[in-house]
Amino acid sequence: MKYSSLLIAALGLPASRPAAALSRPPAVVSRPVPMAATQDSTAEKMLAFQRSNGGWPKAVNEVKVDYRHPMSAADLTAARRDAGATDATIDNNATTREITYLVTAFRNTQNPAYKQAAESGIRYLLKMQQPSGGFPQYFPDTRFYRAQITYNDNAMTKALTVLKAVADKKGDFALVDAALVPPAQKAMDKGVQCILKTQYVQHGKLTVWCAQHDRVTLLPCKARAFELPSLSGDESVAIVEFLLTLDQPSPEVRRAVTAAMAWFQASKIENMAVADITDPQEPKGRDRVMVPQPGSTLWARFYDLDTNQPIYVGRDGVKHARLADIENERRTGYVYAGTWPEKLLNKDYPKWQQKWPAP
Repeated sequence: MKYSSLLIAALGLPASRPAAALSRPPAVVSRPVPMAATQDSTAEKMLAFQRSNGGWPKAVNEVKVDYRHPMSAADLTAARRDAGATDATIDNNATTREITYLVTAFRNTQNPAYKQAAESGIRYLLKMQQPSGGFPQYFPDTRFYRAQITYNDNAMTKALTVLKAVADKKGDFALVDAALVPPAQKAMDKGVQCILKTQYVQHGKLTVWCAQHDRVTLLPCKARAFELPSLSGDESVAIVEFLLTLDQPSPEVRRAVTAAMAWFQASKIENMAVADITDPQEPKGRDRVMVPQPGSTLWARFYDLDTNQPIYVGRDGVKHARLADIENERRTGYVYAGTWPEKLLNKDYPKWQQKWPAP
């Protein structure tokens, strides 16, 4: 079987035959082999996709890594050939997902390979952290916007959550090498300081965060053409959620949370909802629109840094005031408005506020 076809099977596309993960070293067989008691089939796949720098890719040859699909011994061998690739990332849950799964797999199986892989992943997170305390989307790949501080899709907050679990010896993370605890605590503290420093000040008032911040200036910066420097009504939620998990939050952290919550309150789009509709006039016969709906509240994905007004940006990089003004492909292929801060405002923040009042 050619390597390309093996890779397609490994990444979750339809396979011509089922196969089971085998103990290492793998042997090519023509029929499934019973799994050893110390193995976890998903963990075995994760070992195969781990890069030599300790991280994991989110996709290979633009095909998403899918651990749910069966892999044969030959598939695992093919995946291991890319160990030296520089595509490791924390985007789309990559690396943090694998670390979290592997520490639990180690507890369940006592297979030392899973513990070692998780620890290598933790060391990868420590290596990728920048002097500012921020985390890039990719490491060591620095092309395009990949080297910027990345809150987008909650990449940095997920990395910090893993490091906090290591530092706190939380749950199964208590099983990892104790030598990782002090550096994890230091990295987590640096990350919190980066969060505080990147919180955007708009006309003298603390607001929220951009999806990406410049790794040197710490200011909001651009990613893709439709992701301009702006305030995020989405990623800012996960940042606040992370800050709410901190024990004994400092006055600076409490101020940051209070300011962000005030911004969420002030930035509501009230009595509006998002609806997916059928529209034969559109290329794919569908559209996504914003419609009046009494009692419904939305937040935009992007807000202008100066005016704080919602902005909608298509692939031409031009700001618009309405979702309807950008191309259908982006309207239906990207989420420009949602209810992200709702639970924070209605439940999590009031509970936290009772314990930690504003300084």
